[in-house]
Amino acid sequence: MEFALTLHIEKRKKADVLVLPFWKGTSQPEAAIALHPLKLSLDSVFNTGDFKGKEGETLFLYVEGLVEMRVALLGLGEKNKVSTEALRKSYGCLAKACLGKKLKTLNILMPEFNKTEEDAFIKAITEGLLLPNYVYDRLKSKQEEDDEVTLLQKINFISSNKHVLALAEEVAAICDGVYYTRDLINGNADEITPQYLAKCAQGLSQEYPQIKTTVFDKKRLEKEQMGLLLAVNRGSNLDPTLIIMEYKGNPKSKDHTVIIGKGVTYDTGGLNIKPTGGIETMKCDMSGGAACFGTMLAACHLDLKVNLTAIIPATENSVDAASFKPGDVYRSYLGKTVEMTNSDAEGRLILADALAYASQNLKPSRLIDIATLTGAIEISLGSEASGLMSTDDQLAKSLIQAGENTHERLWRMPLYEGYQEKLKSDIADLKSWNGRSGSSCVAAMFLKNFVGKDIPWAHLDIAGTAYVTEPKKYMPKYASGVGVRLLVEFLKQLSMVKN
Repeated sequence: MEFALTLHIEKRKKADVLVLPFWKGTSQPEAAIALHPLKLSLDSVFNTGDFKGKEGETLFLYVEGLVEMRVALLGLGEKNKVSTEALRKSYGCLAKACLGKKLKTLNILMPEFNKTEEDAFIKAITEGLLLPNYVYDRLKSKQEEDDEVTLLQKINFISSNKHVLALAEEVAAICDGVYYTRDLINGNADEITPQYLAKCAQGLSQEYPQIKTTVFDKKRLEKEQMGLLLAVNRGSNLDPTLIIMEYKGNPKSKDHTVIIGKGVTYDTGGLNIKPTGGIETMKCDMSGGAACFGTMLAACHLDLKVNLTAIIPATENSVDAASFKPGDVYRSYLGKTVEMTNSDAEGRLILADALAYASQNLKPSRLIDIATLTGAIEISLGSEASGLMSTDDQLAKSLIQAGENTHERLWRMPLYEGYQEKLKSDIADLKSWNGRSGSSCVAAMFLKNFVGKDIPWAHLDIAGTAYVTEPKKYMPKYASGVGVRLLVEFLKQLSMVKN
């Protein structure tokens, strides 16, 4: 995406469309009134009531005498109710309308805001424009001309605020991480394998010297005795990997954030096989791992002054004669034995080995895992929020605030001791699953058993938000890339506190 800034509307250059913002119930922007060919058309629109300025309302006009072929009127809703999310929605509606008309270049007259909120609102507008500006069509062999998607290529902001470009570039850097994440999730599971993810990590370290990548292959995993990850992998013809990416943006500091993303590249459910209606989208079961890639990429682009390690335990959960059998017991990296009571509760198993490894070897200041872990969290929260379970109130508070800032919202769920009771096994130290009752919280409590003592830990369950068929107004269908903007915002706020 190319950005430009024009300080005065009269100085703007040719584009496919001129975008004019309107608050509900207010008059035309003074800058637009100065464009004489436009004034008469605007008078007619407002006199007829065809456009009211409601949030996300978009009306295209064709006005002669301008450098643009079209004018888009964009409703922002009531000015006294403006919020970052409302602006994302309005400009998301605009972006989708422009994509539908195959427009490439936009001249956008920016609204005027209170100075204390202006930067946040400019970022929200840019997010609204960029987050829908995505298509995954590489698996189509041929497209009809009418179906071809033309993405936005250039946005020229018309504003007296000279900081607009820097703010837009910051948002674009984060959105690049979101796009990268979506591509990994939307790709064919036959292509996006554990080995492919390992190559992606190695490719990032070659492109960005700030990243150091280490990949544990199956032989190394056996040496490390990561029994749970290896057990889940038994049914697959593809070897597992454990991917470790290290980014040192503040090498003089000992502060160290470790994020761990579930990387089940396809989840059949194992011998407890998933039914039709639930299995078709299971290429998305590595969304947590994909979000770690996107977060790492954004951290490099933004040169974040934090020390960050991302770990992705990657494997398929497939069906085979060698698949682990529900009821069997396996030993974890930590040494605890686990009765595997359901093969479709595999995500917690591979995360358990990764959490234990990070706790014992990486000296984390905080641990955050992100995973499409339980269908129960989608039943509880739908696609409006991800679940949060945490052992540390300050960490939880910071993540919740980051979620509010980005509207990748989190809802904190409990970790009551009673959930630990549900994990008691007669034949092993723990059992992995105990039925549907409280299953999201029980799954998080299982993970807690593998986190080092006194290490602040948070678990993000994104099963309801990672892959959506009814997206927000500024999101495409399917892979959302959730977690990237949230984690980057958390890291940005952390760097401000620690530096």
